[in-house]
Amino acid sequence: MEYKLIALDIDGTLTNSKKEITPATRYAILEAQKAGKIIVLASGRHPVGVEPIAKELLLDRYGGYIMAFNGGKIINCATGQTIVSKLFPKEYIADIVGVLKNSNITINTYDDKKIYSDTKVNDYTYVERDVLKTDMVVVDDFISAVTFDINKILLAGEPEEIDEYAKILSNRYDGLLDVYKSAPYFLEIMPFGVTKGSMMPMLLEKLGIPREETMAFGDHYNDITMIGYAGMGVAMGNAESDVKKIADYICESNDDDGVAKTFEKYILK
Repeated sequence: MEYKLIALDIDGTLTNSKKEITPATRYAILEAQKAGKIIVLASGRHPVGVEPIAKELLLDRYGGYIMAFNGGKIINCATGQTIVSKLFPKEYIADIVGVLKNSNITINTYDDKKIYSDTKVNDYTYVERDVLKTDMVVVDDFISAVTFDINKILLAGEPEEIDEYAKILSNRYDGLLDVYKSAPYFLEIMPFGVTKGSMMPMLLEKLGIPREETMAFGDHYNDITMIGYAGMGVAMGNAESDVKKIADYICESNDDDGVAKTFEKYILK
């Protein structure tokens, strides 16, 4: 099978444990693009945290795409145009804040450039800030502060408490919002039906590429739908066990150039 489009998660997949793209991985991706393959960076990150990586990989030159916010915003790197944007229904914010009232979990969201966090800032909130390399605004009244359109809510906290509230919120918003972990300490709350896997068909339809001619790489729970949807789903060697169960292929870890080696085997052969 010839794979025309390759979707790559970033953290734990494209980047190694140092949050770096290795020379071998960059070379493989550039060679694939030279051969006409379309690269999609599919991440839970805000676009500002994906754009520097897209530039490093020359996606603007070769016509790649960014799927930020777990697919909630899809951007054409060549033109800078947003081709899909799924907005979060803000009427749920007050209820979410109320549910989290007695927790130690930070609630976060984003405008075009900055992170907005409530006052329960913790170490994991700063992880998000440092990954995005952007400013964080701490607000006393989160509900009143969110006057702008948003694409997602991110909860940050200790893994045990995140697991507890993942169950609570999943049950509470079943059929209304999508709730899933993107790291042991991060819980994503998305518009209903917005996942990496559910948003890929919109992009494929625009590009005229069948599902069978796609490949997707990932390592965590928010990658499961994308790996399951792609013609060939690849789990990293460092992936969660649930991700590996649904993958067609398990490659080497992100610290052992798993992406580059899989490109050499299936894309650049």
